[in-house]
Amino acid sequence: MRIVIAGAGDVGAHLAKLLSYENQEIVVIDLDAERLRQLGTQIDVATIKGNSTSFKTLKQANVEEADLLISVTESEEINLATTIIAKQLGAKRTIARISNEEFLIDKETLDLRTIGIDELISPESLAAREVKRLLRMAAVTDTFEFDQGLLSLIGITLDHDSNLIGKTLAETSRLNPDNSYIIVAILRDGRTIIPKGNNRLRVNDHVYFIAQPDGIDRVLKLTGKVKIEIESLMILGGSKAGYHTARKLSDLYRIKLVERDKDKCFELADQLPNVLVINGDGRNVDLLMQEGLADMDAFIALTGDSETNIISCLVAKDQKVKKTIALVENMDYIHLSQNMGVDTMINKKLIAANFIFRYIREGDVVSITGIHGVEAEILEYEVNANCKIANRRLKDLKFPGDAIIGGVVRNGKGYIALGNFEFECDDRVVVLSQRGALPEVEKFFK
Repeated sequence: MRIVIAGAGDVGAHLAKLLSYENQEIVVIDLDAERLRQLGTQIDVATIKGNSTSFKTLKQANVEEADLLISVTESEEINLATTIIAKQLGAKRTIARISNEEFLIDKETLDLRTIGIDELISPESLAAREVKRLLRMAAVTDTFEFDQGLLSLIGITLDHDSNLIGKTLAETSRLNPDNSYIIVAILRDGRTIIPKGNNRLRVNDHVYFIAQPDGIDRVLKLTGKVKIEIESLMILGGSKAGYHTARKLSDLYRIKLVERDKDKCFELADQLPNVLVINGDGRNVDLLMQEGLADMDAFIALTGDSETNIISCLVAKDQKVKKTIALVENMDYIHLSQNMGVDTMINKKLIAANFIFRYIREGDVVSITGIHGVEAEILEYEVNANCKIANRRLKDLKFPGDAIIGGVVRNGKGYIALGNFEFECDDRVVVLSQRGALPEVEKFFK
């Protein structure tokens, strides 16, 4: 695919890096020559210095041949104008980054496709949606539902209380007689493992399961986890991400939001009538304690400073808060989350990239998600009559070793796919794949 990215800031540069690993043809446009120089030394992409709203610049990027144009500059106006112009010049699909969520709320009414904007993304809104998803099942570090929960992905860190410690995957199958779950990945010391039968589970392994609805309780029991009900939570930081998160969650939980900027507090109090907004410095532990940190079920740190977010979550964990989530800018921190003591770390760039990836995948991709800190993607494909996988058994497929089929949704029911499972048309197949294996995986679903 030919992909043009307008904007070499954090989101644009991260997207370019991830896409370049997959041998996509990428052109990056930005006004900052130094940003482009640094990006060009790190990855193999073409760079153009110029304004992305300029006809001349877009034509220089051969936007008329682009399969996808993504505009992720720091200016919402430039992003909207770039996508509209690019579409008129011939770009097949366009995506614009925005900060004003009104566009997302009224997206269907506005019908922006008629003017050339195929999709809108707001990293802050996507981060808020991610937090909401993570709070649904607070006992686990990650969760994602396929087809309204017919299958679920859950991530759990194994501790000494788990019955799985010391067992190989083959041995754990005896604890799962009705095949209600399957282990699809292990994160160990920052390394992602696609498990085989002889892999032995260890303390502090971060293990990812695909489970049927009744399999979730079995996994929680085997791993020594207890379901946690979230009723009250504290949000640190009135950033865009903090605002979007509080707005999305205010009808579900009792929320306190701590923000140190007094003027911003007044704005947030007007915009969030169901949220108690507190003016204060969240780095002050005494303040957090006075505001009832120890009584909270969850603590979500969403300031613009990664270190503040991590440390405040560790303070919350020390006060026995059940669920902690930290927003971090440094991707390296995410790999360390299981050793740091923070339940889950999220990154806006990674979330936005996962959202955009659905547009470059081949085959009928129904949904796609990433796992925080894991070098792999979870994709849900729909099987059609022309797929190589159709009417064949799993054990006969020679599926790539760096990928695994976790489950199948068929006729309103979720199944864990084992060796003799035969795939049919209209099946929805859940696959976990490391990025290097994705080209091979896609061949099965074309």
